[in-house]
Amino acid sequence: MNRFLKSTLLGVSLMFASGILPAFTSTAAACPNCKAANETDSRLPRAYMYSILFMIGMPATIFTGFGLSFYRMTKNAQRVTEAAAAEAAPTVADEVME
Repeated sequence: MNRFLKSTLLGVSLMFASGILPAFTSTAAACPNCKAANETDSRLPRAYMYSILFMIGMPATIFTGFGLSFYRMTKNAQRVTEAAAAEAAPTVADEVME
């Protein structure tokens, strides 16, 4: 579990760093060119809009997946802990027999 947590945190930090660092190091030179190219064809602006929506939706999808997996891991750990505690605790019937 500890190794999994470390690798997950490393992966998340690398994704975060790769998304943040390029924003500070360079500027986007293609945006005016894309705008000019999209004005010439009637179907390109719609495709461009869908690509932007896809890029906006990706982080939400990824973080939702991570959140669900962590939630499931927590619930499974709780079930295992409760099962171990119930197995170790003496029952009322055991106490009556003694």
